[in-house]
Amino acid sequence: MFVVSPTTIWNAAALETRSAPKTLIGRMTVLPRVGGSVRLWLRILFESQIFRFSAALSPFVVGIFVWPDLALPIAQAPIAMLIVVGVVEMRVLRVKDENRVKLATADEAGRALDALRFRGEKALSKLAARRGLQSGELMLVVEQSELARVAPLTFVSVQVGGAAPEVLPLDEAERAILHETLFAEGFTEAALHRANLRENRFLRTVTLEARAVSAHARMAALMAAAGR
Repeated sequence: MFVVSPTTIWNAAALETRSAPKTLIGRMTVLPRVGGSVRLWLRILFESQIFRFSAALSPFVVGIFVWPDLALPIAQAPIAMLIVVGVVEMRVLRVKDENRVKLATADEAGRALDALRFRGEKALSKLAARRGLQSGELMLVVEQSELARVAPLTFVSVQVGGAAPEVLPLDEAERAILHETLFAEGFTEAALHRANLRENRFLRTVTLEARAVSAHARMAALMAAAGR
């Protein structure tokens, strides 16, 4: 899970949007600046088609060096290369429509989405209370890669719509709220990914009206601020 915010990526200008929720995966390359581990960088790199195609075709490159006498025939085998890329992309890294229901039962998918909604509303409530928001609508946008059989890539952002949509900048404490609230206590990114793969839907949005934040949540935010 990576929290995408103007404060956490190098290319913050790419987050500018005319509508919300803004789709990130497949539309832009996120360059982590804060909280970007080597594993995350590699997973983001794997999301690039150029990288995946190069990896799929690497046996042909190795073959040229191992059997130099066959270099020309190997290099002139585009149909074989296309077949390899197609198999990797469509059979290995993606799930056939008829196999999606095997990844999770309807009940398992429903529980995962209910958990996301419950935890998302809890996180947004904490964020709205911490910011002292009295009006407006916050959106927690959770987007995952459609690639299967690899570690899930999960981007989380907080966005607002209306006349001036934007991806909100989040400070360290606000990012910590998301990390501590969303995926914990038995609910994992993998569980959500299975539900998304089953339904072939990879962007989920949880909304919260700021005026719906309870007085208890606002008091807890004030106490936390006073204790800093």
